Amino acid sequence: MSLVLAAVIALTAICLLAGAILGYAAVRFRVEGDPIVEQINALLPQTQCGQCGYPGCKPYAEAIANGDKINKCPPGGQATVQALAGLLDVDAEPLDAAGGEKPRMVAFIREAECIGCTKCIQACPVDAIVGAARQMHTVIVDECTGCDLCVEPCPVDCIDMLEIGSNVQNWKWDRPLAPGQLIATDREQAA
Repeated sequence: MSLVLAAVIALTAICLLAGAILGYAAVRFRVEGDPIVEQINALLPQTQCGQCGYPGCKPYAEAIANGDKINKCPPGGQATVQALAGLLDVDAEPLDAAGGEKPRMVAFIREAECIGCTKCIQACPVDAIVGAARQMHTVIVDECTGCDLCVEPCPVDCIDMLEIGSNVQNWKWDRPLAPGQLIATDREQAA
């Protein structure tokens, strides 16, 4: 009987030790589904443009949660820096961007010049461009995040980035847009 009792005590001790080690690891290292990462990611503009040095907004959110600076997002601008500083209870720093804060932009394909190569479709991180091979392409304005990644691969240079001007529908925007929040504008007004 004492051998069984000793085995149970040893097994319990091993389980407690393993639980303590795993508990420490969960606190020490951020894991998938971390609430703070999700909150940070929700504040980022979801352009997936890579201008912060990370391949998208979620990896940048993970980096911020692990101590990286909060001021590396040009599309988000100073408003995003302020929002992140408030969330994380840190001082807001000036935006760290060579070109400074950028206005809200949307891609526009001059359809008459489009040769249908599909290179812009492949480059778009949010699937905001539709078209088929050897057919003209167009941008779904409500989906476009203005990341500018479609411009460089275009072999005929038929993509322009147009600033979304203030209008009756968007004049109150005071922080970066989430995906799907862009409001379609008349092409004449945007040009």
